[in-house]
Amino acid sequence: MHLSSSSTSFTKSIRRAASELERADSITSPRFLGRRQSLIEDARKEREAAAAATEAAAPSEQIVFEEDDGKALLNLFFTLRNSKTPALSRTLKVFETFEAKIQHLETRPCRKLKDSMEYFVRCEVHLSDVSTLISSIKKNAEDVKTTKEVKFHWFPKKIADLDKCHHLVTKFDPDLDQDHPGYTDSAYRQRRNMIGDIAFRYKHGHSIARVEYTEEEIGTWREVYSTLKDLYITHACSEYLEALCQLERHCGYSPDNIPQLEDVSCFLKERTGFLLRPVAGLLSARDFLASLAFRVFQCTQYILYEYASSPPSPLLHCCSLLYWFTVEYGLCKQNGEVRAYGAGLLSSYGELVHSLSGEPETRQFEPEAAAVQPYQDHTYQPVYFVSESFSDAKEKFRGYMAGIKRPFSVKFDPFTSSVEVLDNPLKIQEGLEGVKDELKILTDALSVLS
Repeated sequence: MHLSSSSTSFTKSIRRAASELERADSITSPRFLGRRQSLIEDARKEREAAAAATEAAAPSEQIVFEEDDGKALLNLFFTLRNSKTPALSRTLKVFETFEAKIQHLETRPCRKLKDSMEYFVRCEVHLSDVSTLISSIKKNAEDVKTTKEVKFHWFPKKIADLDKCHHLVTKFDPDLDQDHPGYTDSAYRQRRNMIGDIAFRYKHGHSIARVEYTEEEIGTWREVYSTLKDLYITHACSEYLEALCQLERHCGYSPDNIPQLEDVSCFLKERTGFLLRPVAGLLSARDFLASLAFRVFQCTQYILYEYASSPPSPLLHCCSLLYWFTVEYGLCKQNGEVRAYGAGLLSSYGELVHSLSGEPETRQFEPEAAAVQPYQDHTYQPVYFVSESFSDAKEKFRGYMAGIKRPFSVKFDPFTSSVEVLDNPLKIQEGLEGVKDELKILTDALSVLS
């Protein structure tokens, strides 16, 4: 039995070996070798093609994210077809698999594909999983993109939002600034705070409360008004002189009467489209400039202390510096002479005389230079900018502002007193339709006159 068993095992081993040899022989046959080499070559070509495709697509498919302590903060956009019901669950499963923390999620109907939804997901994922996570999402979704979050300061979109724009600069507040002449005058500070409360209580659409001024306040106004008006004949530009005549005729401007903001606001609305809004003190630059975008000028109602210097205009980088050296302290040429058109100059007897005395340096107005020129807020300006004309100042100012690169564009709608962000083609098209309508009206009017 033992020999027989060994013989049987040996025979099986011989047969197995023979079978392996036959298999090896078939593998090394020319036909099989050709097939094997063909598969290897195909695989190599596929890898090369994939690498080339990846390299070509790299610029447009670059993954954008913010890195923080080994974590990646992703802003993802992708599209899912509604016909693929499991697509959403599978996509959410991807986020779950990679333990992604979803911080924000938005959806909207797709504008390009019917019966589809567009998704925006802001999530946090481990840095090493970014590429794999996006590749997994691409298996279930279409048009997968990443983008960097663009952060903007809040700004008012409608005129009623200006109720939130009342942040004051305390640098020249008599309650806090020891250099202010009214710092030790408790009666003046109490009076100023009482009038300031009117501004804090004011809401858009309300009438501006009237202030009953004291004899002392009217006396201060009378001295300033009379002194400046005598100086205007030789120092103020013609546009300002004409405007002052209109204000005296329609708003009660006179040495013995302090005009009420409500009366001036109604007059300005009718003539220019601008409104006045009461403010309790020196407004922050951002809030002040935002108000101008809605054709609103924020203005105090209290009378400055008898010996107080004028606080500076709101400043905000280049825009505010330009405002400072034009609207507040601008000079222009008229009839061969230099005249003032800046409100800061025309409301300060001392600085108005100083600006045209020949003592300070005067330079030709160029927005690029004025936008970086340091200013003085505790004394008279050592440098002023002179424009060729009042119109020249406006045109250069507008040209400079138009050249500033912005992350988005906005349009003011005078009918609704709102600012619209032009962030999609539809809004731009609607704006162009309005321009076309206005252009047609003007063209028709020109045809009638021709």
